[in-house]
Amino acid sequence: MDFRLTAEQQAYEKTFSDWLSGNLPDALDPQGSGHFETDEAWGLAYRAFQKTLFEAGYAGVHYPLEYGGQGMGMIENVIISRVLATACNELRIPGSITFGMAAPTIHIVGTEEQKREFLPKMLDGAHIWCQGFSEPNAGSDVANIGTSAVRDGEHFVINGRKIWTSFAHLADYCMLLVRTDPGAAKHRGLSYLLMDMNLPGVEVRPIRQLTAESHFNEVFMEDVRIPVDMLVGGEGNGWRIAITTLMFERVMGDATMAATYSASLVRLFEMAGTTKRSGRPVIEDPLFRQELARAYVDVQVLRCHGLRSLSHMVSGGVPGPEGSIGKLLWSLAYQRFSEAALNMQGPGGQVMGGSPRSIQAGLWQHEFLMSKGGTIAAGTTEINKNIIGERVLGLPKDGSRASRG
Repeated sequence: MDFRLTAEQQAYEKTFSDWLSGNLPDALDPQGSGHFETDEAWGLAYRAFQKTLFEAGYAGVHYPLEYGGQGMGMIENVIISRVLATACNELRIPGSITFGMAAPTIHIVGTEEQKREFLPKMLDGAHIWCQGFSEPNAGSDVANIGTSAVRDGEHFVINGRKIWTSFAHLADYCMLLVRTDPGAAKHRGLSYLLMDMNLPGVEVRPIRQLTAESHFNEVFMEDVRIPVDMLVGGEGNGWRIAITTLMFERVMGDATMAATYSASLVRLFEMAGTTKRSGRPVIEDPLFRQELARAYVDVQVLRCHGLRSLSHMVSGGVPGPEGSIGKLLWSLAYQRFSEAALNMQGPGGQVMGGSPRSIQAGLWQHEFLMSKGGTIAAGTTEINKNIIGERVLGLPKDGSRASRG
């Protein structure tokens, strides 16, 4: 596939970029990080901006007209996503699960009623979604989920607990993986529900992070009654649908993460050119230049992998286990980026944002702390390596099984 944009696509990108430059919120600092005073303010800013995108015809453009989209192609959607990731990524983060996971899953697997009910509200910013998969005893091992869903007439009664649920404290709905058949094999007894976060019995408890923020949450459910028409894909099909959700997360993440990292790379080079060690800019130090070169290579590798995944999607393919490669690429690069930045700053690397002596308003200190969760989020590094080995390369599950076989 030729990854160069056609003249028509280039014109579309320019039109959108020009529109965006005149419609970003006045208070937005594209170079900043964590500049919203509260998460609630962050969520409100996201909703307002998403509504502006929707009204201008730039929200979910690849979805059909009847669901609030523009009936365009995946390429146009990726063009918009990449421009947004470069210009105002932080403003978009509260909707990352909504658009990267919930919307494509409902569009592919949901009922017609679910599509017409939820997709337009995702596109116009009315709804923020979260993902209720992980539990204290079911992190990377999703099939070990214990949250129960018992059928009671026209409702499922839910009891259980989820953890590491990003943006649950802002969310209106949750993609909830539950166990409807405790007697079945682990993978076969799961179902996939859409849960209104305002239902009685739902309690959200934020988890404080290294950065002093609380974007992750625990979600407790006690006798929560979810209508049966919120079931996706039929009872017992939760595992298959959950895998679909995770694969979409991988593809769209790869397609846009490189654009986000490219913007970070610009800031990293700017910092290296203005920060001095031993009386000269760190960019002149050969060791630091090697770290900058490694960062550049990391971004290009991630970009090429994202384009490969996108090519597969555009040609009609379905996301597959190859998405785990992208997860490794971006999470490890994230950690290397931020650690290199702090090394370049020397003693100044200890100064957090909020101090007049901080470098780039403490951006890299914040990123360094955030990056530590990157190799755990969206599946641990170890689990993703297993997936790549077994499902992409066709290797045996482990050495002991291979020897017995």
